[in-house]
Amino acid sequence: MDVTLLGTGAPAGLPRPGCPCAACARALGDEVRTATALMVDGALLLDLTPGLALAAARARESLHGVRQVLLSHPHDGPAVALPPELPAPVRLPEGRELTLLSGHRVLAVAVDAPGTGYAVTGPDGATLLYLPPGAAPAGGPVAGGPFDVCLLDVAGRPDALALLRATGAASLTTDVVAVHLDHGVQPGAEARRRLAAAGARALPDGATLTAGEVRHVPDVPRRTLVLGGARSGKSAEAERRLAAFPDVVYAATGGPRAGDAEWAERVAAHRGRRPPGWRTVETCDLEPLLAEDEGPPLLIDCLALWLTDAMDRVAAWDDAAWRGGGARALAERTGALAAAFRATRRTVVAVSNEAGSGVVPATASGRRFRDELGRLNAAVAAECEHVLLAVAGTVSTLR
Repeated sequence: MDVTLLGTGAPAGLPRPGCPCAACARALGDEVRTATALMVDGALLLDLTPGLALAAARARESLHGVRQVLLSHPHDGPAVALPPELPAPVRLPEGRELTLLSGHRVLAVAVDAPGTGYAVTGPDGATLLYLPPGAAPAGGPVAGGPFDVCLLDVAGRPDALALLRATGAASLTTDVVAVHLDHGVQPGAEARRRLAAAGARALPDGATLTAGEVRHVPDVPRRTLVLGGARSGKSAEAERRLAAFPDVVYAATGGPRAGDAEWAERVAAHRGRRPPGWRTVETCDLEPLLAEDEGPPLLIDCLALWLTDAMDRVAAWDDAAWRGGGARALAERTGALAAAFRATRRTVVAVSNEAGSGVVPATASGRRFRDELGRLNAAVAAECEHVLLAVAGTVSTLR
């Protein structure tokens, strides 16, 4: 079953008409996208895009063989002129099944946003699932999974992909393709990086893919370290990297602080960002979590607070205790944590503060913490396949 992407953008397209934002300004070349529309084997058209006839010609597709046009959502973007050779578009009611003369079978899937999703089975048995913009499945597992191809709003609704994985609609071999791409993510390398972290990819308008074809699945790094300064966006980046995966364990190393209202507000803000299916564990005992081979993905936030606890335990703030064995004890604890990262088989994303970029601490203990945090970051980074640096909400790949 061949699927041609006549358009891959949000309903308003990318760039949005008249929008002055940086993402729209950078949407050039292959990053220019019209509203998402799919041609399946030349017989089934899912959704419409402005300039449909031109889009089909550019993709070397003919509209004359289309037997059915199905809409997935209300079309409130640019006006779409329907070429006269096409049948009138309809939107199937949820749960309705349709069989085309071409041999394709279509099932209308309930979603949690205005619109309808479609599960399509081709004459060759290949399967695809297509969801409208901003939507996730509703009403339980989607019949027919795992699908060969899932096309959905990965950038806008990563939780939808997490749900598909949790219910078996998407497997490790499913080709996850991002559509309905909008200006919420900078196009180009940044969009590709975010999608690859979710195990998804994007294709340009006019591209054709074959459902069920053996292809390279985007490599999701097993171990990732995200570094950054205060309010750099490092925690948000770490959470975003696992937003498309179900059953994440969030290891919070800070824990509660009695009487500190501002700290409680910070913790509440972090909790409010986490998907409801994530499980939070407040602990600095990270090695047992890393040793759980069969555990779900693990997010550790953050290593700087882990180091604070580790230095407390060896009395590292006291100069005499530091010289009398505290330095050696802390090095052993840091080495054990790095070894746990090296041995883990879990998918892990760890967050830490990047040290030494600001004012030199005025106290010996402050300088000691800065130095030890730099050593800890280097030790953990050495065991990670992927190392990122967040600055002003912008993420750079160091490895």
